[in-house]
Amino acid sequence: MFGQNLEVQLSSARTENTTVVWKSFHDSITLIVLSSEVGISELRLERLLQMVFGAMVLLVGLEELTNIRNVERLKKDLRASYCLIDSFLGDSELIGDLTQCVDCVIPPEGTLLQEALSGFAEAAGTAFVSLVVSGRVVAATEGWWRLGTPEAVLLPWLVGSLPPQTARDYPVYLPHGSPTIPHRLLTLTLLPSLELCLLCGPSPPLSQLYPQLLERWWQPLLDPLRACLPLGPRALPIGFPLHTDILGLLLLHLELKRCLFTVEPLGDKEPSPEQRRRLLRNFYTLVTSTHFPPEPGSPEKMEDAFHQAQLPRACYLVLGTEEPGSGVRLVALQLGLRRLLLLLSPQSPTHGLRSLATHTLHALTPLL
Repeated sequence: MFGQNLEVQLSSARTENTTVVWKSFHDSITLIVLSSEVGISELRLERLLQMVFGAMVLLVGLEELTNIRNVERLKKDLRASYCLIDSFLGDSELIGDLTQCVDCVIPPEGTLLQEALSGFAEAAGTAFVSLVVSGRVVAATEGWWRLGTPEAVLLPWLVGSLPPQTARDYPVYLPHGSPTIPHRLLTLTLLPSLELCLLCGPSPPLSQLYPQLLERWWQPLLDPLRACLPLGPRALPIGFPLHTDILGLLLLHLELKRCLFTVEPLGDKEPSPEQRRRLLRNFYTLVTSTHFPPEPGSPEKMEDAFHQAQLPRACYLVLGTEEPGSGVRLVALQLGLRRLLLLLSPQSPTHGLRSLATHTLHALTPLL
């Protein structure tokens, strides 16, 4: 506030063991985040604040946040967003809060599910339908994929963070597309942790969808739906050919704003899934803020074409020593609109990292 009075914009500060980042939204709400995590980046905390404000708009609406008539009532209304905000602060299996891309999984019978989804959407009278497993999108209609940021990331995340229910009729605002007029988010549970999500207006009523319409379209597809359940933490179908050195991967499509993220591609090895997620999240933050060009749609602008030509397309990091058999490897590769980050076992030789990443990216390209 002192800086603001002197027309100085101060966005972060560090103490001996804490990083503090704050951001004002619409000259009305200021959010402040403090983190004691060693080496945490400001980029990560800034994106966290954007997600938190998006969650507040999603469940309360922009009008209530920018034209505050009763502070106590607003505090009470905002309790609805606490569960979603808490999920950003915990050790989530998702990464869309950081990448600002939709967490996706690749089902074994995607075409079949996509056809059923389109038919169901037409019968239900809405263009916005998706199939979500544990907060990740399995399949979605074209209308759903056209949702802007941040609602495209927030809606599946919200569904994944809510306690299990057979069906829900949930009012939501779209922070980008409709921040002041609420829509209805309808969810229908097909199998445990596998839900159908619809975004619609006053119609259809929930009773019209459940159970008649639901059974007609989805009962015949029980086996393909069951095959989606293990995809939560895996993201890729069982049997997808990946090199045995790969302990985790993050694939981003920078234009479509979708990503695949898994730290369990090939079963159990050290380090633990929690450590792998932390390593990949930290590496993503490092390469995004330091090495690679700004992502499409981000506010940063390149200085000139010459500078753009000098930007790296690959980088790697060895944690520990470079001696064979010690220290995990992290490698990042960008080709066109795709960016791949791999976490590799200590056995992987450093001279082969780029080749392995290129081969893996080509194998994954048809999927995303």
